[in-house]
Amino acid sequence: MKAEYVNAFIKASTEVLNNFVTDKFTVGRPSIRNNPYPTSEIVIILGITGDIKGQAVFSLSEEIAKTIASGMMMGMPVDEIDEMAKSALSELGNMIMGNSATLLFNLGVKIDITPPSLVKGQSIQISSSGIETICVPLVSPMGEIEFDIGIKK
Repeated sequence: MKAEYVNAFIKASTEVLNNFVTDKFTVGRPSIRNNPYPTSEIVIILGITGDIKGQAVFSLSEEIAKTIASGMMMGMPVDEIDEMAKSALSELGNMIMGNSATLLFNLGVKIDITPPSLVKGQSIQISSSGIETICVPLVSPMGEIEFDIGIKK
């Protein structure tokens, strides 16, 4: 996977996330994922089509999800991941991937994204057969979001 592709996704994710939180996110040490891999309680999945194909998976704890959803809703308290919070978190995925698409377009790479799927539960595992997946930890004082970028070869 080309570094400039990964960098576009990383830049978009930190810029979008940091618009909604006071404890800013930075990038941790990326690693390669082996299939299947575990996730946190909240998972947002978006497909990538076009010049490159694959998927983006955001995995975060319920507490971080509540904080981000609250920030996206102008500070309205979020006590549970209800339909409104799910909608806000799905839109977060859209915003990050939309910004990624713009950055990639500026590199001459055209992508489209699928509508987000949000999964909530315990002991979720993702398997991306045939897709090389890089895990990029997005770290803040409130905790960590795992951003998994999978691109088909």
